[in-house]
Amino acid sequence: MDGNILTNSMEARDIKYMLHPHTNHIKHREVGPIIIERGEGVFVYDNAGKRYLEGMSGMWSAGLGFSEKRLGEAAKRQYDRLPFYHIFVHRSTPPVIDLAQKLVEMSPVPMSKAFFNASGSEAIDTVIKLLWQRSNAMGQPKRKKIIARKRAYHGATIATNNLTGLDANHWGHDLIMPVVRLTCPHFYREGVPGETEEEFATRLAKELEDAILAEGPETICCFIAEPVMGGGGVIVPPVTYWEKVQAILKKYDVLFVADEVICGFGRTGKMFGSETYNLEPDVMVYSKQLTSSYIPFAAFVMNEKALEPIYDASVKYGGMWHGFTTCGHPVAAAVALETIRIIEDERLPEHAAMMGNRLREGFRKLLGHPLVGEVRGIGLLAGVELVIDKDNKTALGTVGQLGSMVAERMQANGVITRPTDDAVLFSPPMITKPEEIDMIVKALDRSLDEAAAQLGM
Repeated sequence: MDGNILTNSMEARDIKYMLHPHTNHIKHREVGPIIIERGEGVFVYDNAGKRYLEGMSGMWSAGLGFSEKRLGEAAKRQYDRLPFYHIFVHRSTPPVIDLAQKLVEMSPVPMSKAFFNASGSEAIDTVIKLLWQRSNAMGQPKRKKIIARKRAYHGATIATNNLTGLDANHWGHDLIMPVVRLTCPHFYREGVPGETEEEFATRLAKELEDAILAEGPETICCFIAEPVMGGGGVIVPPVTYWEKVQAILKKYDVLFVADEVICGFGRTGKMFGSETYNLEPDVMVYSKQLTSSYIPFAAFVMNEKALEPIYDASVKYGGMWHGFTTCGHPVAAAVALETIRIIEDERLPEHAAMMGNRLREGFRKLLGHPLVGEVRGIGLLAGVELVIDKDNKTALGTVGQLGSMVAERMQANGVITRPTDDAVLFSPPMITKPEEIDMIVKALDRSLDEAAAQLGM
């Protein structure tokens, strides 16, 4: 968005398209915002009373929808008891202790400790800071490079924006981190003619190994990745990709940081994306659905392998010497605990898997539409790649124009989605019912027809 939010007297859907001078990507100028006043289940309502099915859970994050009373009640109970305290200098609070224990116990692979932050970006920033400290404590000060992938999204702080692999996020910003970037694992776009999915995965694993050897294994701090790429386009990894990648990481003793900010707490059809793909990360980072985003919060868990040198450093320097005022906020911790209870009690990961299958089945029926090139996803994550030339997999001349056009029509038809390049993305709340899934499919069908008519197809 350019500039600050403008007056709500402007038309909410008056979007101007500008070609960025240094890239072939579309740049959006939002002239007037939608003012959302209230929420009910999977729906939100603007200040004119129009209802929208929130097909993105806000920011991939309101997994419990927009009116879960149990979270407000949990917050009030904690506000009444202890509205704030910190976790500095050997202090803590009961909800923080309980949540740390719960996160460690429910990890799909052995983890040792939990740490808390206010956002996913802040959490990943902290992870990198601690892993750099780990390298120094091990007497390996050169071990600072981070391997990340193109089209990844890992945050918006100075550090995490550097890890993010989306060009638009870098416009006008300095890239100061030692990041080694790898090919996005999107078979539809990055596979070569005649290549199978498994051959594609083999090629990407070789690229990883070649990069480690070229940089020097002794310089690599960690590999960071989302189990399924979210903001980059709901990129589902190809067959055997994770198996091959993890073998390379273990071969060269490279730490693996799993960014579960979008995938975690049921979104992929299991509690964690790492479970879905049999990952064995050393660090797992959580946010968004950890509290259904009803209150800002984030966490990460680390295993002993990652932590042991950090312990050594804390002895040497008399402490870890890191933290933020609201780390482990007791109200946020209480809301997180209640969110996890609801997800477990209502078996929402299983429900997300069923509703996700229904969503993609509906989208696959649209593969014959002249604008649809690919349907992809897992759990309640889905992406529909848009093209005007299916053989060449091309859209309009300006990257993102077609995706934005269809997303705008979706909004007009009562469903909020999100375009990334020329894909429209979906991440509806995990409480979404079958009839609401069908509403999303019908809105996309109608929006595709309207966009095709607008293009004269």
